[in-house]
Amino acid sequence: MSSVNNRWPPQIKYIVGNEACERFSYYGMRSILAGYITGAVLQGGLGQSADVSTEIIHLFVFANYFMPLFGAWLSDKIIGRYHTILWVSLFYCAGHGVLACSDFVGGGVQGKMWCLYAGLALIAFGSGGIKPCVSAFMGDQFRSDQAHLLQKAYGAFYWAINFGSFFSFLVIPWIKDHHGYSLAFGVPGILMAIATFIFWLGTKHYVCVPPARETRRAGFFKVFFAALFSKREAGKSFWDAARPRFSESEIAAAKSVLPILGIFSLVPVFWSLFDQTNSTWVLQGQKMIPANVLGLAIGAEQMQSMNPLIVMLLVPLFTLGIYPRIGRYASPLRRMSYGMFLAVGSYLIVAALQTRIEYGVQLSILWQTLPYLVLTAAEVLISTTGLEFAFREAALELKSTIMSFWLLTVAVGNLLVSTITKIFSDPGNGEASVSTGRFLMYAGLTFVVAILFSIIAAFYKYRDEAAARGK
Repeated sequence: MSSVNNRWPPQIKYIVGNEACERFSYYGMRSILAGYITGAVLQGGLGQSADVSTEIIHLFVFANYFMPLFGAWLSDKIIGRYHTILWVSLFYCAGHGVLACSDFVGGGVQGKMWCLYAGLALIAFGSGGIKPCVSAFMGDQFRSDQAHLLQKAYGAFYWAINFGSFFSFLVIPWIKDHHGYSLAFGVPGILMAIATFIFWLGTKHYVCVPPARETRRAGFFKVFFAALFSKREAGKSFWDAARPRFSESEIAAAKSVLPILGIFSLVPVFWSLFDQTNSTWVLQGQKMIPANVLGLAIGAEQMQSMNPLIVMLLVPLFTLGIYPRIGRYASPLRRMSYGMFLAVGSYLIVAALQTRIEYGVQLSILWQTLPYLVLTAAEVLISTTGLEFAFREAALELKSTIMSFWLLTVAVGNLLVSTITKIFSDPGNGEASVSTGRFLMYAGLTFVVAILFSIIAAFYKYRDEAAARGK
């Protein structure tokens, strides 16, 4: 095999650099969000309850991961992935600016709440709009004879995400503690501006796949609804009804989507667990004893850095060490099945810790390292694999659309958390979202879904046969 085929395209460094800075921006803001919403008003916080904080954070994440549907439509149908990433990023920067300026808005807590909603809405629009495009845009840079490099490339991409978020979880809470919330929200905005600049630097090097309005190819929804609402002759398949209006390649591309969505339909419950590391896990950690590690104070907010730190260790271990050695047992859907069961274990540990806290035991915050380790291993198996699976299985012209559906699983998972919190909230104390019973409920739900996922995955037929062999 040619050495050129084994070499990553040079423009990848701009995309990975952009992702590292963008993730610092996003997770830096999220690292202090739970504390900001529940914090005392006299200390710059908003004075809300744990349940209100949980609802706001997970509705924000829902919006963040629902917006990829818009971003995918904009990129695949109108202006392409490159222009979507570049221009929508500006809304992202503006959202951070609104949060940073909330201290200068009148109206007390109510005025700051409106700034919170406006800032989070802009960030959700910007971050969500570019999400399905960046990972797909990176895949666009590889030629068809370089497909074997994608597993490692997406591993590096995810490593960059966690490199940025690791430092954000340490730096932004420190800035908040020493300089207040305004600067702590402002620094992520600066990093997002740098991320946009880094992406722009690679402009002349990028491979840009034209949007559908230039190729005049029909998208998934157009073909799907044509098949759904057209009359079908007896004995004809669902897709046959669309054949008079669309080419065989357009129908083949649309047909590739539904089996993938069948797999994706069971993933939201994982995200309902994982994204609580920025909400209920932080609120649990606030009831634990802070620790000092190598002179660095580790509290509930700083503890969030444990996830990206472990990811940076596990991604190369899994990608370079474990996957090549287990062959077909490392096929994408097998990996995701393993991750589902690990996620269950992490919440059993969190529930055990919460039980001890509820009985009045004083626990060090470092005890959360155990569930972080287990849940992060699950994340590597599910999240990095999901990106790879989505890109490899999607038709060329629908890659952003498939990526948006993958990200929609995160949205649905966070909506599930907000809904459960709303339904089962206790008006008396507002702390029901952080309780042993709630954590055990999530563990039980995920266990059932993990079994279903394993069964469905066993019957999935890969379009990319190399993926089925774990290659």
